[in-house]
Amino acid sequence: MLWTANRIIRKFSTSSNYYQNKLRLALIGQSLFGQEVYTNLRKQGHRVVGVFTVPDRDGKADPLAVVAEKDGTPVFKFPRWRVKGKPIPEVVEAYKAVGAELNVMPFCSQFIPMNVIDHPAHGSIIYHPSILPLHRGASAINWTLIQGDKKAGFSIFWADDGLDTGPILLQRECHVEPNDTVDSLYNRFLFPEGIKAMVESVQLIADGKAPRVPQTEEGASYEGIQKKSNSKVNLAQPAEAIHNWIRGHDKVPGAWAVIDGRTVTLYGSSMLGESVPAGQPLEIEGASQPGVVTKNGLVLYGSDSKALMVKNLQFEDGKMISAAKYFSSGDTARVELTDDEKKIAEEIRDIWKGILSNVAAIEETTDFFKSGAASMDVVRLVEEIKQRCVGLQLQNEDVYMATTFQDFIQMFVRRLRGEDQEEEMVIDYATKDVNNMTVKMPWQCFINGKFEDAENGKTANTINPADGSVICKVAYASVGDVDRAVAAAKEAFEVGPWGRMNPRDRGTLLYKLADLMEEHQEELATIESIDSGAVYTLALKTHVGMSIQTFRYFAGWCDKIQGKTIPINQARPNRNLTFTKKEPLGVCAIVIPWNYPLMMLAWKSAACLAAGNTLVLKPAQVTPLSALKFAELTVKAGIPKGVINIVPGSGGMVGQRLSDHPDIRKLGFTGSTPIGKQIMKSCALSNLKKVSLELGGKSPLIIFSDCDMDKAVRMGMSSVFFNKGENCIAAGRLFVEESIHDEYIRRVLEEIKKMKVGDPLDRSTDHGPQNHKAHMDKLVEYCEVGVKEGATLVYGGKQVDRPGFFMEPTLFTDVEDHMFIAKEESFGPIMVVSKFKDGDIDGVLNRANDTEFGLASGVFTRDINKAMYVSERLDAGTVFVNTYNKTDVASPFGGFKQSGFGKDLGEDALNEYLRTKAVTVEY
Repeated sequence: MLWTANRIIRKFSTSSNYYQNKLRLALIGQSLFGQEVYTNLRKQGHRVVGVFTVPDRDGKADPLAVVAEKDGTPVFKFPRWRVKGKPIPEVVEAYKAVGAELNVMPFCSQFIPMNVIDHPAHGSIIYHPSILPLHRGASAINWTLIQGDKKAGFSIFWADDGLDTGPILLQRECHVEPNDTVDSLYNRFLFPEGIKAMVESVQLIADGKAPRVPQTEEGASYEGIQKKSNSKVNLAQPAEAIHNWIRGHDKVPGAWAVIDGRTVTLYGSSMLGESVPAGQPLEIEGASQPGVVTKNGLVLYGSDSKALMVKNLQFEDGKMISAAKYFSSGDTARVELTDDEKKIAEEIRDIWKGILSNVAAIEETTDFFKSGAASMDVVRLVEEIKQRCVGLQLQNEDVYMATTFQDFIQMFVRRLRGEDQEEEMVIDYATKDVNNMTVKMPWQCFINGKFEDAENGKTANTINPADGSVICKVAYASVGDVDRAVAAAKEAFEVGPWGRMNPRDRGTLLYKLADLMEEHQEELATIESIDSGAVYTLALKTHVGMSIQTFRYFAGWCDKIQGKTIPINQARPNRNLTFTKKEPLGVCAIVIPWNYPLMMLAWKSAACLAAGNTLVLKPAQVTPLSALKFAELTVKAGIPKGVINIVPGSGGMVGQRLSDHPDIRKLGFTGSTPIGKQIMKSCALSNLKKVSLELGGKSPLIIFSDCDMDKAVRMGMSSVFFNKGENCIAAGRLFVEESIHDEYIRRVLEEIKKMKVGDPLDRSTDHGPQNHKAHMDKLVEYCEVGVKEGATLVYGGKQVDRPGFFMEPTLFTDVEDHMFIAKEESFGPIMVVSKFKDGDIDGVLNRANDTEFGLASGVFTRDINKAMYVSERLDAGTVFVNTYNKTDVASPFGGFKQSGFGKDLGEDALNEYLRTKAVTVEY
């Protein structure tokens, strides 16, 4: 059986509008690039009267010839145009017969005579992959990287009798990324933008608008063709120079070094940061110090003692291996194929035969590349097999590492069986039969993709606030655990796949994580309920539901983070281009509170990850379980190891170390204002790490007499008692206009008395337990202070007489501005009500703003002018009008004054985890 697979060929569309002026073109060149230029020129209405390309190789036609012959365009495959420097008459005559008005040469490896170059009315244009006059010659892309150029690009120029010296028609340039290779630079910019530019250039010529800018000789360079013989790495130079040499030769011709007396070609180079993973030393000829074979690859050191990582190695026989497996690269025991696997192997043999049509038979020893296969054939092979075996993880690199048919089949079968996958994650669950399910809860630290005990073996109990019982023990991380987690996150950012991943692929992983959270939402909500006291229905809808929405929202942002171009003052006669780039910060620390354990994790982590960072997260000491369950789901989603690390423990130890750690570049914190101040101080003294703080609040809610009373009562109740008052934006103080004050209090009291306080897993419960005993005790003391200062306790104020940490919903009136409960946040189910005189809008605004906090606020009125007037003057990061607690993943959230700074949610949140780099180019 032979499957039909679609080639993965990039398609480029230009405007569907046909230009008025069209030309008769001769296309002289080859390759997929030539094919795409040909196709797009025809789409624009130009007529290609002849294609001049290279002869078939091993029975296979060039891609340009394939598409042109299919279209019925005349195709000529001359082996050469000249003999001993002189044009071949019959070749030149065949060319002239097509009657071209312009020669288009997108990629041409042959020497074309000048009487062909100059023959058309408009002459000839050529594509060259460098910013001329820099890097003239045939290895321009290689030398762009070898020389460490900060920018790359291409030129389209008018051909003359020199070597890449003709007048410039058009140029484009791009920034060179630190770990770009020839392939990545070509695929990202030179290929797609080059095709567009060739089409644009032809139209400029057709319209009579094409410039001819003479090339300057200032800064001109010409480098020779890079061959295997002259591509040996000089290891006695700085690490960055070694890195540039290796990536400048990746994949052709390949930079090489001598290891154990053998010539070994090096691929996949990237610069390392300060931390180098542990590994086994390896002597390399000419190196200033031994290399190190680590679990991630081969570390090489430059003469400056800085390091780089090489991912893959290739030996002289063509075999490629992961550099990490250098010391275990001996022959692996060959697997015996089952009957079904033998059938699949024969089908794969047919695929090989279809690609290697020049080979008479596919033998066990047939080498894919030695038989004439090229990079596009690799893509075809991989995609055809993946089409047959849905879900199989197969990449282009796998073909390079198993080049013979027998090795490829062995690799394929192992991959099919899952034998070469990483060891399945082992989790020592704490289990609990609760809420009609068996809940499985990880309890250990999650570091570098694994659950493991704290290094000192310490644990702490986490308590169910509904009855005071122990749910399970949880690892109690030490400073050493934090350091290991940070090192793992740093390595994942600098060396691992996360930092090199296409943003769209990163978004795909976050979408998958959100799907897994949704799949496990009942279990997550149950964990939230027993660990934090949240009512199950609220946990399901808000704690977990909004967490899922948050990850989906930020997953969509991954490939939409972009900078901008900025017009700046030009310094004549030069021109300048300034643009900005948005870059991830690196390792980020996240410290979250206990009131919404999973949701606060999501609010900060989703934006952090979407921006491309890695993270170390400390959950609240009293509510660690949902964060650790989340860690398990990240592995199932395929998030690379080290990207997310969870270290449960105390704020004084784990939180402080995160604040002090020199390798952390950002810390996001939600919690109290005093702790926020201490974190900010530590972050400044350590390494001036970026900080965002969402701190305490005393949010005012103003209710005017012209409000919708039913709505004001319902929303006022929610503003205070939502999530049993453990809500950062809870209305800490209600101001009710005097004429409706007594009616409002009467109706609120009726509603409070209807509230059902009880088991949070009971679907009819309105009000669950407070999070932990110390907090409940604090709330009782808060109420005692209110009574002592003279406020009227209308209802509640005491602990409920039942097991667990239940607080009565509480209502205070006659609260004066000087009182403790008027100024300080309770963070509990305590409604604090003051009245204000009828019509005194400015007076109540002054009272509402007379606080050092500014997280949220609200106003209820039917008068839109009044609502707008008040909302403009309320000094808070969020203002609710005729509603409350209406947060959304797309709307920024954060406070003013001592409620902190920085934003969660919305596009603004991304900027908390990005840095802006400005680049100015003179040209």
